[in-house]
Amino acid sequence: MERLLWCFLVLISFSSVSGQTDLHKKAFVFPKETENSYVSLRAQLKTPLKAFTVCLYFYTELARTRSYSIFSYATRQQPNEILLFWSKSRGYIFGVHGKEVVFQSPENTQAPTHICASWESISGIAELWVNGKPRARKSLEKGASLGTDASIILGQEQDAFAGGFDRNQCLVGDIGDVNMWDFVLSPEQINTVSIGGTLSPNVLNWKALNYEAKGEVFIKPQLW
Repeated sequence: MERLLWCFLVLISFSSVSGQTDLHKKAFVFPKETENSYVSLRAQLKTPLKAFTVCLYFYTELARTRSYSIFSYATRQQPNEILLFWSKSRGYIFGVHGKEVVFQSPENTQAPTHICASWESISGIAELWVNGKPRARKSLEKGASLGTDASIILGQEQDAFAGGFDRNQCLVGDIGDVNMWDFVLSPEQINTVSIGGTLSPNVLNWKALNYEAKGEVFIKPQLW
């Protein structure tokens, strides 16, 4: 009996560390400005990234107040391996391997916003889609290869691997439906995702998410 109980406790412990959570129709809520509240995501990457697409929803009232981080993917060699960032004065900043391009978006509002960002090494083409509408394509880090030992953070911007947070760059609001693929989605696929469809994401999957929340972060029903 004691042996069975011990095995049961081991299984519970293992599942809490490496289990996957279905967050369908849920969102992470960051209710106030801090320097220590964030969500760390775990991705299974065995080979360097030569292409990717990241899609997510966010909802905040900060757009006209200050800049904030949307998605931060860091390696030990490069804190801005992938960065999605809203700049109050510039627009959407899309960073790859430490370099960045800016997509102007003067219509950024306080409504829930869906974005998809994609990049491929072979051409260096970077794309940004906002609420299903594309911005003009730009060139970014052609030939680069992105590291697999990644710290992926929601709610804060990393100036160092898994750290270097600045409360003036944190997200205050909601974020959800975070999915990532190791290839560039087609316009038709982007449209499917933007209207709520699914395409079996193979890097980050909102319906089977490995994550760890730190500080004041809550899981609540989506508002979009």
